[in-house]
Amino acid sequence: MPEERPLKDASPRHDLDPPDEPGYPDLSDMRPDDWVEKWLPRSWGPYARLCRLDRPIGTWLTLLPCLAALVQAADGWPTLWRLFIFSLGALLMRGVGCTINDIFDRDIDSKVERTRFRPLTSGQLTLKKALFFLLGQLLVCALLLLAINAYSRWLAVLLIPIVVVYPLCKRFTYWPQVVLGIGFNWGMLMAWSDTQNVVPLAGIAMWVGAVLWQVGYDSIYAYVDVRDDLRLGVRSTAMRFAENGKAWISGFYLATIALWVYGGAAIGMSWGYFAVITIIAGHFVWQMATFSLARPDRNFMLFRANMLVGVLLIVAALAGSLIP
Repeated sequence: MPEERPLKDASPRHDLDPPDEPGYPDLSDMRPDDWVEKWLPRSWGPYARLCRLDRPIGTWLTLLPCLAALVQAADGWPTLWRLFIFSLGALLMRGVGCTINDIFDRDIDSKVERTRFRPLTSGQLTLKKALFFLLGQLLVCALLLLAINAYSRWLAVLLIPIVVVYPLCKRFTYWPQVVLGIGFNWGMLMAWSDTQNVVPLAGIAMWVGAVLWQVGYDSIYAYVDVRDDLRLGVRSTAMRFAENGKAWISGFYLATIALWVYGGAAIGMSWGYFAVITIIAGHFVWQMATFSLARPDRNFMLFRANMLVGVLLIVAALAGSLIP
């Protein structure tokens, strides 16, 4: 097994490093000068990076739709206990998913510019330590099951195979983003089941809308890696859409809005909900006007901009529940 070493010592130049040209973006998703490097003990850093504590955008994109569903299921403010449990669950399950992903992809990641410095790929962590860390995260997740009802526990158990199979999907299908969207937004279904002990059709429609939203924004993200994916034979929606990416992603965003409008109407949201959904639709239009196949750095920005969509979805749920 490779010896552990810190991130800043694991970055010699190689074929995937960006050219030394002014203005050329370095697409690596690891930064050796961030808060993990500055504030955490060195031995903790690789574990924090393995579960993506250094890049919380994925946790937010998991949590925000779930919080919106909690608001809708409660028809107003959810309990503080549910907010805590579901927030912690989103953080932990995102960490579990990232750990499993990096374990399966450790050889592929070394050949991709964006992922070349991840802990397992660069030798900061051994596979054995990553597996023990994964087990620890799963044990904490198991304790959270005690805080939710029986219906939600079964839904949580069903999520595990989805999280495990996702990293393998890119090896045999162009649609791994669909599996990712199903898993990322699973908490929306659990929000309904734990609050009302039922998942209504409107709640399912909201969840499917969130899945399609994620297929859209994660396809934007996938265009960052498309050059490396083509070379390695790894598949993604970006490879399936090719130069037609803007049309495909626009279609997914349009379907998202349609499902969220239907779901809100079926739940009985007031006019405030639909006003905010209109703002989200405008944000999607801006994303598609900005999206460019030739600008991977811009696509990084657009991917992160979807955190605003999640915040607006919560605002929409609150407006629809609290404004008469």
